[in-house]
Amino acid sequence: MSYEPARPVRGLLLTPEDKEAPARISRLRRMGLGERPEPALDAFADQLAQLTGAPYAMVNFIGERHQFFAGLRTPVAAPVVREDGSGPRLGRVLPREHGFCPHVVVRRKALVLEDVRDYPRFAGNPVVDEFGIRSYLGAPLIDSTGTALGTVCVADVEPRPWGRPGLEAIKVSAAELAARLERREADGLPVL
Repeated sequence: MSYEPARPVRGLLLTPEDKEAPARISRLRRMGLGERPEPALDAFADQLAQLTGAPYAMVNFIGERHQFFAGLRTPVAAPVVREDGSGPRLGRVLPREHGFCPHVVVRRKALVLEDVRDYPRFAGNPVVDEFGIRSYLGAPLIDSTGTALGTVCVADVEPRPWGRPGLEAIKVSAAELAARLERREADGLPVL
């Protein structure tokens, strides 16, 4: 296994260096997470979308070079898909440089972006242009070993004031899911 840290783009490091990636990836492998969709995590993402009213909700595990959405909820008709059916579609894997979750994992703190275009560091992120994402709310999944496994997050194609209730909801959801993942590991269960 090799790990290549993020490189600066035009002098600005858009995706933060992730020194904990090798330990996180090892931990995810031991837990059997981050390599395949999990129906229970899809159900968790559905609940998160209902709780927040967001069209997109994800449980995301961050790898060396990519992010994997083990739990994913997207709108039936994503607004970025053109009338002819063409256009980008959010799948289960994104490059690590795309999106906001790598920032949450490295910072180990929730991130609230009510309008991503207000933040130069995030306004040029590929998910803004390719998928039309305009607002984001995410919290890290930190287990009892202190490892930031990934994120629980929601996104919208419109600017959105998440407010304190949104922030508290995402943090509680992340803590709840981290505890469930650890119970699953302790019980030796293959699925949530």
